[in-house]
Amino acid sequence: MSIGPFAIARTETTVGQFRRYVQATGAVTQAERAGGGQVYEAGWVRKAGWTWATPFGGGNAAADDEPAVHVTFHEAQAFCRWAGGRLPSDAEWVTAAYTEQRAAPPAPFVRGKTTTYPTGDTASGAQCLGDCGPAAATRAVRHGAKPWRGDGHARAGSTPAGVNGLHEMGGNAWEWVDEPRGVSGNAERRTRGGSWWYGEAQMRADHLQAKPADTAVVYIGWRCARDG
Repeated sequence: MSIGPFAIARTETTVGQFRRYVQATGAVTQAERAGGGQVYEAGWVRKAGWTWATPFGGGNAAADDEPAVHVTFHEAQAFCRWAGGRLPSDAEWVTAAYTEQRAAPPAPFVRGKTTTYPTGDTASGAQCLGDCGPAAATRAVRHGAKPWRGDGHARAGSTPAGVNGLHEMGGNAWEWVDEPRGVSGNAERRTRGGSWWYGEAQMRADHLQAKPADTAVVYIGWRCARDG
């Protein structure tokens, strides 16, 4: 989706897209090398076999249209650059998520209006915990796992399109953004949009969240942007 001087993907990066990158480059993620990614269960817990390909373990392969998770900031950035783009800056992500810029958007969206949530004036329709309507639980995918909290993610593009026609900017998986810019190593990087683990409060633009850049967990994903 073109938004002024940049474009941003309509959905979060999918398992199918990340698989093509892995096949082309031979990349092995940190979560795979460690034996699995992490989840919070009264403290961070590593889950054996929980990776981008099997996000909830158990040998249960994710469908190609599920969001890719258990991927660090640096791994997400490497994927975007391979795909001809980059991670969006925080400012780009925020303007894409909350300020409608289409010339003639469908109702209820209004050109130039900044909304409270990426879904509009309410969180209804997003994939979040408790505040986003009953459909969130019915469309959740968790491959038989029983998370300590939440129902699981939705397939990419399966929730109603929000501001600027983008899907899952609010809820589903947190998304890495390139903020702060120019730092190196595993300094904390910002994530945006909330996730299926939380309710509507984390979907607001004024909610700031960050994790060390080497974090690989079940509810952080990303989408790519590019110039022009």
